[in-house]
Amino acid sequence: MNQPVAQKLFFWILIVISIITLSAPTLVVLGASLTSGNIIVFPPDGLSLKWYKALVEKQELQDAFIRSIWVAIICVLISLPAGTLAGIALVKYRLRKGALIQTYLLLPFTIPLIGSGIGLMLVFGEVGILGSLWPVGVATAVINLPFMIWAVSSSATGLDPDLELAAQSCGAGPVQTFFYVTLPSVMPGIITGSLLMFILSLNEFLVSLLLVDARIVTLPVQVYNSIRSIITPDLAAVSVVFIAVAMLAIAILDKIVGLEIFLKSK
Repeated sequence: MNQPVAQKLFFWILIVISIITLSAPTLVVLGASLTSGNIIVFPPDGLSLKWYKALVEKQELQDAFIRSIWVAIICVLISLPAGTLAGIALVKYRLRKGALIQTYLLLPFTIPLIGSGIGLMLVFGEVGILGSLWPVGVATAVINLPFMIWAVSSSATGLDPDLELAAQSCGAGPVQTFFYVTLPSVMPGIITGSLLMFILSLNEFLVSLLLVDARIVTLPVQVYNSIRSIITPDLAAVSVVFIAVAMLAIAILDKIVGLEIFLKSK
C-alpha cells in the first residue's frame, strides 16, 4: 500500500471514529426515549411514543419549557444590540486601549461559570430581583455575549468602507448610513449570533440553577431536579426535544446565511 492511499485510509478511519463518537450519545438518548418499558434502557425494550405523549401531559415540563423560551428571548433581546454595536466598533474603529477592551469583553470566558453565577446571584440579590425569571435572561446574555461579538465581528471584517463613504457622499447622515448600509452588511453575523445566543440560553443550566427558585425553574433545572430521584424515559424525550430545537436552529441558520458564516465566526 503506497503512502497516499495509507494516509487517505487513516484519514477516513478518523472521520468514521469521530462521527460514531459524536453520534453515539444522541442515538442512545433517542433510542431510550422510544422504549416501551418504564425505565431507560438501550437498546430500547420495544418501540413506543408514549413518553412523548407523557411530555404533553406533564404540565410542569411544559411550564418549564415556556420559561426557558422566555429566558432565551430575553437573552437575545439584550445581546442583539450590545453584541452588534460592540462587534462593529471593534472592527471599524481604532479604539484607544482596544486590546484592553477586547480582553474585558472576553472576561466571561475566563471566569468559571460557577464564579459568574455566584457573582450574579449576589448582585441580583442585593438589588432585590433574585428569584425572578428575567434576570436569568440577563445573566445568560452577559455570560455568552462574546459569541455574539465574534459573529458580528466576522461579518464586519468584510464590510467595504467605500459603501459607507458613497452613502455619506449622497447625503446620508451617520444614522442613515448605519441602518441602510452598515447594518445590512453585517446581518449574516447578527442572525448567526442571535441563533447561537438563543440555543446557548435555552440550554443554560448552572446559572439558571443559582438564580431561580423552585417556583420558576427552567427546563434544564427541572430535568436536573427530576433525575435526582429517578431517571425515566420521559427525560430522554425531553433531551430529544432539545436536540430537535438545536437542529431546527441550525437548519434555519444554513437556510438564511449559510453554515460557513457560522463556522467563520467561531
